[in-house]
Amino acid sequence: MENLGILTALFFLFSSSTSLHPSSQTNLQNHCLDDQRSALLQLQHHLYYAPNFTFSSKLELWDPNTQCCSWKGVTCDALGHVIGIDLSYQNLSGSFYSIFNLHHLQRLNLAGNNFNTTLFQYGFGKLPNLTHLDLSASCFHDQIPVGISYLTRLVSLNLSYQDDCYWRNDQSSASLELEKPNFKILIKKMRSLRELYLDGVNISSQSSEWCETTSLSLPKLSVLSMSNCDLNGHFPAEFFLLPKMQRIDISDNSRLMGQLPEFPINHTLEVLSLQYTNFSGKLPESVSNLKLLRVLTLSKLSLNFNSISGSIPPSIANLSNLVELDLSGNNFNGLIPPFHRSGVPNLAYLDLSRNRLSGSIPSSLFTLSTLQTLSLGYNSFSDYQLKLDMFFQLNNLRFLDLSNMTLPIGSHNKSLTFPQLEGLALRSCNLTEFPEFIKSQNKLTSLHLSNNRIHGLIPNWLWKTTLIWVDLSSNRIDIPNQIAFDDAISSFPMLRWLHLQSCNISTFPAFLKSQESLEDLDLSNNKISGAVPNWVWKKSLQSLNLSNNSLTSLDQFSSNQDSLRAPICNLSQLQSFDASFNKLSGSIPSCLGNINTLSFLYLQQNNFSGSIPDFGGATQLYALKLKDNKLEGKLPRSLANCTMLYAVNLGNNTLHDTFPLWLGKLPGLMVLILRANRFYGPIKHLENNFPKLDVLDIASNNFSGQLAIEFFQATHKLRSLKINGNNLEGKLPRSLANCKKLEVLDLGKNMIHDTFPYWLVKLPLLKVLILRSNRFYGSIKFFEDGNAFPMLHILDLAYNNFSGEVSVDFFQSLRGMMVIDGNKVKPSYVGDNYYYKDSVTIVNRGFEIFYQKILTLLTCLDLSNNNFHGRILEEVQDLKSLHVLNLSYNGLFGPIPSALGSLTELESLDLSRNSFSGKIPPQLTSLTFLAVLNLSYNQLDGRIPESNQFGTFSNDSYIGNPRLCGVPLTRKCNEVGSKMLPPKEDEDLWIDGLSVWKVVLMGYGCGLVIGFSIGYTVLNEFRNKWIAIFIQNWNQKRRRSK
Repeated sequence: MENLGILTALFFLFSSSTSLHPSSQTNLQNHCLDDQRSALLQLQHHLYYAPNFTFSSKLELWDPNTQCCSWKGVTCDALGHVIGIDLSYQNLSGSFYSIFNLHHLQRLNLAGNNFNTTLFQYGFGKLPNLTHLDLSASCFHDQIPVGISYLTRLVSLNLSYQDDCYWRNDQSSASLELEKPNFKILIKKMRSLRELYLDGVNISSQSSEWCETTSLSLPKLSVLSMSNCDLNGHFPAEFFLLPKMQRIDISDNSRLMGQLPEFPINHTLEVLSLQYTNFSGKLPESVSNLKLLRVLTLSKLSLNFNSISGSIPPSIANLSNLVELDLSGNNFNGLIPPFHRSGVPNLAYLDLSRNRLSGSIPSSLFTLSTLQTLSLGYNSFSDYQLKLDMFFQLNNLRFLDLSNMTLPIGSHNKSLTFPQLEGLALRSCNLTEFPEFIKSQNKLTSLHLSNNRIHGLIPNWLWKTTLIWVDLSSNRIDIPNQIAFDDAISSFPMLRWLHLQSCNISTFPAFLKSQESLEDLDLSNNKISGAVPNWVWKKSLQSLNLSNNSLTSLDQFSSNQDSLRAPICNLSQLQSFDASFNKLSGSIPSCLGNINTLSFLYLQQNNFSGSIPDFGGATQLYALKLKDNKLEGKLPRSLANCTMLYAVNLGNNTLHDTFPLWLGKLPGLMVLILRANRFYGPIKHLENNFPKLDVLDIASNNFSGQLAIEFFQATHKLRSLKINGNNLEGKLPRSLANCKKLEVLDLGKNMIHDTFPYWLVKLPLLKVLILRSNRFYGSIKFFEDGNAFPMLHILDLAYNNFSGEVSVDFFQSLRGMMVIDGNKVKPSYVGDNYYYKDSVTIVNRGFEIFYQKILTLLTCLDLSNNNFHGRILEEVQDLKSLHVLNLSYNGLFGPIPSALGSLTELESLDLSRNSFSGKIPPQLTSLTFLAVLNLSYNQLDGRIPESNQFGTFSNDSYIGNPRLCGVPLTRKCNEVGSKMLPPKEDEDLWIDGLSVWKVVLMGYGCGLVIGFSIGYTVLNEFRNKWIAIFIQNWNQKRRRSK
């Protein structure tokens, strides 16, 4: 009490003294030192407004005739030193170097400006007292300066979201990089750091080293925000367990791996955001220890389907501070936790969609009166009808997603009021009509009813005036050619986003005439024909998809769609345009090359002719697909100006040019496809060409000369290389061994003269190797490496001059063919990505099969048409995953090994035109998948096995073996001793001179080469009706054979 009295007396004494001298206190606060004023005036002089922005700035109020400590955005200490500057969100540009003269500065906030420059390499080291630095969203780019690592007193550092600024560079958006210094060096001495925001900073160059021991350097850290940094490696679990950690956001780092730890009791974590990462494992039961947790987002973890699994801990329903819970896009199973208003009274956002949850939806869920967003779609809930009665208690509900749940939605009590929604998603709900409860929805802005069975006309009441986003795709709806919308509806909504793909629409909807705000329009895969009306080309459009129709022209009133006055030329904001798979002809509109916002241009599979237009103005172009047209001439050199280019596909035209080495200067080019054109000349080399090239397909051209050794040294990141069908000669460059990421190598149909490239065993990821139809010679050497070809599953050496015996070492080296992939539920493909899917051509029994996608299950070995001799060794049985084995047209002899019966996956076996003798092993009848068998023209004898599918093979499978007998041959086994008639002349011609038929398949595997008739030779990529019939018949045949 005595101490309290003394403190009280001192407080009143201090209060009275300050009240007696108010003027002196004011003067002290406004006092400004000359050097501080000078530095601030220099700052004012060197800063200016960013272009196109005119609203007021704090700088305008800096009056040199007043005390600088009173200026807006400036804070001083008692001695007149500037200790704080806040010029955030003032839209400033210019230089702020004079700030580094304010050595007492503690807080600096320049966030939300438009500097559009690099950060000063030197200067930050002059601010040793800085505790808070915020340079976010200000268009800084390139390397983070090392000087920031000297700021050892920093408590908060924010360098995030540099591309989130108002004014961007014409060529690319801003981005900071963290390489020198790296992450560990940057934070090594920042022992006082509590808040670290590096969202959007590129840290990809540091592999997984960025996170090693970093948690030990930041013991006081409470906020870690590093979303979209391209992080990889394993995220340290120690970060989750830092004693003062409150917020972790490492979302949008798809290569970042990790697992959630066991959380201690009463941990301080409030926000945890891991969406779009590669985390796996389970959500621990100890998540219930996070009593302060407000936001938990684990959505869409992993693009590799290795996401969080197991059940959702029921205790999560008792986190009383929880406001947002997003567990969507994982592999959670089991029941929905028993959420109840008493357990999560503040829960406003709940997204459990795209998991494997089952059971029924708990009734307690509908007591969550604070819920604003509820998404339960794409799960495996019990099949029962949801009633509208269940939702009436959720009076704050604004967004509802019940996609992929069995509906219709019914209601027993018509007096109940359904919540006024802003967003409704009922995709894939088996709806047959538009839900009538939408009639009463007067605030609806987003409506998604795609992939249902709704048929008929769209009712007028569906077009709510508030609607902005509408998706009615994949239904059986149609829109009349002429409909008086102005008469039928008082005010039609002004849409920004409209998707009507696959809707049986035969004409462009007339209501588009009034849609002046439309940004995204998708009318793909319908039955629209003729010319595109001029009123479709809205200036507001950013994305337009008209693919898979029967359109003939892009200009309704002119046959010259290439005119600069064509309506498409008015789309100055266009970012994506897809008119592929139509019947468009004439020239490609040249104005497309001048739209500086255009990123995606897809015009493949049309009848466009003439030259490719100049793309000098399309500086944002990212993907260009013009394949399967009739384009000719040279490539426009202006493509070199498109520095953002990622993918270029110009295949199947008649372009006539040399190899475009000048494209190699594009820093981000990863996919280049020039196949099936008339390119010619040698493939030369320029230094530092194609630094990121991933796919190069120049097959079926007229390239000649030798492959340059230097070319493969420069393109060492190649994953897929196809040079099939050219005139290349000489030896195979050993520099190919530098391409450690190579998965597909197709050098077929050239004139390469070399021995077998045994040194390719050094490529650990090689899956497809095709050397057919060249001039390779000699024996296949012994592979000394015990891990040779660990992933190779397609090897084609046909039509060469290889000789010698097929050795034990050869079979043992094919390790990629020895493992049967048990996961056949979801097929995967080699090089499966959005812009490119690897293809391959495999010849089997005279048929050339073109697989547009290569199944990883497809395992083939083709050694046909060489000079191999000797016996087939028993070790062939080790190649357990073989689907196709072709040893025809060689000099092999001896008995057919019974070990072939161990190849249980085998679907096609061709041993024809050799000198095999003895009986057909009965073990072959156990190959229940075998559907193509060719043993013709050998020296086999005895009875043909008749069990299982052997009874279905035709006479052609055994012809040319005069001592064979039994079905299906006409020779009975008791007539073997009599003279065998020679084959008919026309039969020999059919066998020896069979034309190579091309059958296009969509990557369903070798099994689909079976049993087709010559009439079914070409399959369109988007029309699978024949495939469906074929698979059905083939499956019936397989069932009969079992």
